[in-house]
Amino acid sequence: MSAGSAPAPVAARGYWARGAALALLALFVLAIAWECWLAPLRPGGSALVLKALPLACALPGVWRRKLYTLQWASMLVLLYLAEGIVRGMTDGGVSARLGWAEVALAALFLGCALAYLAPFKRAARAARRDADVPE
Repeated sequence: MSAGSAPAPVAARGYWARGAALALLALFVLAIAWECWLAPLRPGGSALVLKALPLACALPGVWRRKLYTLQWASMLVLLYLAEGIVRGMTDGGVSARLGWAEVALAALFLGCALAYLAPFKRAARAARRDADVPE
């Protein structure tokens, strides 16, 4: 890259960002519905509904395609993936099916977020590499 030239723009693939936002929204709705109505630990709902709060914090940034938010939300969603696997394998009935739905939504979010972030990461790596090369 010559001195003074701008880095090549990243071709953002918005469909991956939309997929990530929709999967995160669905995961948020599932977390609330699961712990309030569908299969709460205690009749009438449980305090586990609070597990939806971190997802609510991530939603605005993911919706606006903020790279930093997508990065930390990708790490956050791993907790929901793990919870879904555990509850899918150990719970029975509706709760087990909801656990596997949580796994599917978390994996969908993770895949979409990583696919959206990949070109930005490659561009940043290339810019760093070009900046380290003396001319």
